[in-house]
Amino acid sequence: MAKITFMGAGSTVFAKNVLGDCMCAEALKGSTLALYDIDPERLNDSLTLLKNLNQTLKAAMTIKAFLGIRQRRTALQGADYVVNAVQIGGYKPSTVIDFNIPKKHGLLQTIGDTLGIGGIFRALRTIPVLLDFARDMEAVCPEAWMLNYANPMAMNMMGLLRGTHVHAVGLCHSVEGCAPNLLYHFRRKTKKLQWKVAGINHQAWLLEITDDGRDLYPDIRTACRRAKAAGTLKIDLVRLEMMMRFGYYITESSEHSSEYFPWFIKRRYPELIKQFNIPLDEYPRRCVSQIKNWKRMRRQLTANKDQPHSRTGEYASYIMEAMETNQPFKFGGNVMNTGLITNLPAKACVEVPCLADRSGVTPCFIGDLPEPCAALNRTNINPQILTVEAVLTGRKDYVYQAALLDPHTGAELSIDDTIRMCDDLFKAHGNMIPPLR
Repeated sequence: MAKITFMGAGSTVFAKNVLGDCMCAEALKGSTLALYDIDPERLNDSLTLLKNLNQTLKAAMTIKAFLGIRQRRTALQGADYVVNAVQIGGYKPSTVIDFNIPKKHGLLQTIGDTLGIGGIFRALRTIPVLLDFARDMEAVCPEAWMLNYANPMAMNMMGLLRGTHVHAVGLCHSVEGCAPNLLYHFRRKTKKLQWKVAGINHQAWLLEITDDGRDLYPDIRTACRRAKAAGTLKIDLVRLEMMMRFGYYITESSEHSSEYFPWFIKRRYPELIKQFNIPLDEYPRRCVSQIKNWKRMRRQLTANKDQPHSRTGEYASYIMEAMETNQPFKFGGNVMNTGLITNLPAKACVEVPCLADRSGVTPCFIGDLPEPCAALNRTNINPQILTVEAVLTGRKDYVYQAALLDPHTGAELSIDDTIRMCDDLFKAHGNMIPPLR
């Protein structure tokens, strides 16, 4: 049977979803689950919950917990699959730093975990840890597949796949809900919905959307123009605006997307923030809410010995099942651009349709994106590549250059202000970021 190692298993709710899904898959029942974390209390909570769930679902899993760096290789030893869900630095101190210091310099953010200045410094903290995981995998489970859920997705995957030889694919929730979300806005019902998404993580494009072979985009754009004229559009305004200006709908939410472009979060034009309904500091707000609710949730999750679970839409268990059974599964995955999207750089991590089966993960060829979409992607790929270069080479100047090339940062701050902001972030994060020269 398979061995599944979960890195960051103290993320109890997410571990329940992914590993609970594995318990629901016949091909994965009887597997060994290795739970790894550096927080003993959260790790024990997950162990208790998953043991209860194992009994309820009669999944016959063998479940063990591994705490701290000294036990990491043991947790990975002989693994077939490694699910990564770590958040390096947590809400405090790191996320607070990522938001508060840019704000002092006049740079506002919403989520700050994928692109922009928040994404850059999250990557500087995270990629070195993932490289350590990967080197352990090379030593003790070289054929294992890492299924990475940790943000910043594109930079993490670039670092992993350029810096090591592990098998890895990045998984994100935004692809699967993209087409249904767009149709929901205009109350469109479909019989045989088909769609294709490709681009980069959190900025992939709904290239095609059809119903029984009929292109739905003309009707959607007409409905959007009418709703905008009538003033009835109230939500998802950034994505819909980008669709009308550049032709295609984006996978990630409007609050995320607002900080990937230079046009929406602007101190000199505060009316834009109100016009596009942009929730500033949204990610810290969510973190505070989750921390507040965790004590109540903890009791519910760990005390209930009859813990229920129904299989979710998370990709991980379906990918593992496909590899075990050789029954193909299609999903949106983040991989290196080995000629898959021909008008994006080779060093980019791209998000494209992929097939999983016993041979592993096979990404699908896309060809050229529509040029406006590729052009927008490239503005975000440039700072991603430079950030990864900073980690792999140890060069600090690449970090400054990545920040200067970020569209949102460049639209708000001068060169000198950007450099000063980066220096303050380096100082505040301290040894959370490995030394750069």
